[in-house]
Amino acid sequence: MKKGKVAVLLSGRGSNFTAIFRDSRKANANYSIRLVISDQENAPGLRKAAAFGVPCHCLPPAKFADRADQEREICVLLQKHEIELVCLAGYMRLIGPELLEKFSGRIMNIHPALLPSFPGLHAQRQAVRHGVKISGCTVHFVDAGLDSGPIIAQQAVQVCATDNEDTLSLRILRQEHRLYPRVIRLYFAGCLQIQGRSVIIGNK
Repeated sequence: MKKGKVAVLLSGRGSNFTAIFRDSRKANANYSIRLVISDQENAPGLRKAAAFGVPCHCLPPAKFADRADQEREICVLLQKHEIELVCLAGYMRLIGPELLEKFSGRIMNIHPALLPSFPGLHAQRQAVRHGVKISGCTVHFVDAGLDSGPIIAQQAVQVCATDNEDTLSLRILRQEHRLYPRVIRLYFAGCLQIQGRSVIIGNK
């Protein structure tokens, strides 16, 4: 089976990266992780990638003149490794026009809320403070906005009366680890089609 080539961009602990990597190692997986890039030198996710034997690079913003300069270097690495899909997994920087243009429709992100509700940082805290009864996670294609790209798939998580940000985050994270690999498989199976603001999921 020809496997799709995935790059993961991360800034932190790399828990979603780990979930994706483990899924990619299954016999029936239709993709493999060929590259990990971080903007944080001390990101635990980078150490995990190295331990797994995945090529990894750190490109901290301070080393570049501006975001465009940094993204040009990211694009060089993506093209060198023949990456077909870029997956943001806790990558804490907005994607700029340089990367969006070269990988249009080929960048995904996972967000710990049911978008369009609670975009941006601390989505779980926002959910608890607003008293919603249902939250969850969303995988979406990335555009120039903040968590505003076409939604691919979502998974609901009940918010309990006793929840705080930490307890809700943990339950949502478990669903993130299931949802993201499933969506990546759909992408490489040719089952995702962007139509305006919508993503149609169907059989190839």
